[in-house]
Amino acid sequence: MIHIRPMTAADFERFWPTFQAIVGARETYAFDAGMSQEQARQLWLEAPLHTLVAEEDGELLGSYYLKANAAGPGSHVSNCGYMVSDAARGRGVARLMCEHSQRLAREQGFLAMQFNSVVATNEVAVALWQKLGFEVVGRLPRAYRHARLGLVDCLVMYKWLEQPQQPMLIGRKNIEAVVSRKRGR
Repeated sequence: MIHIRPMTAADFERFWPTFQAIVGARETYAFDAGMSQEQARQLWLEAPLHTLVAEEDGELLGSYYLKANAAGPGSHVSNCGYMVSDAARGRGVARLMCEHSQRLAREQGFLAMQFNSVVATNEVAVALWQKLGFEVVGRLPRAYRHARLGLVDCLVMYKWLEQPQQPMLIGRKNIEAVVSRKRGR
């Protein structure tokens, strides 16, 4: 069974090869492939509000972070980043982490989640985020320099997280009892 828990510094050591491989591929993340392990640890583990790992039987399958997308008046919108190890791809780890991140975001008081730059050629991720209720709200033409495909578009994806309050439904008899006056004879 896959378990999600907070990432530790020791976990980041184990996660580093996955981080390096994903960033180095230059297909999904706009991070500098030449960054040091310390810079990556600061970016992924220390700067966000929460960083978590998905693991199974001691094997680290992936990680995600949760942070505010902006400060001040925009701080009610969260942002996340997800990375899954090569060995864990196709096992539902990204879906599990995204669902977990949405619950955690709600618990932390966030009302929405925004992905600022989903590489449009990452069709698996785009399809998954859409299945999970995210909408494409913007397209950034040629905003990503893909290692194999050259300049490709990025998508801004957004989901409102807050559950709207359900109106109290009152049956007809209850309405009549509430709004009717007693009639005198």
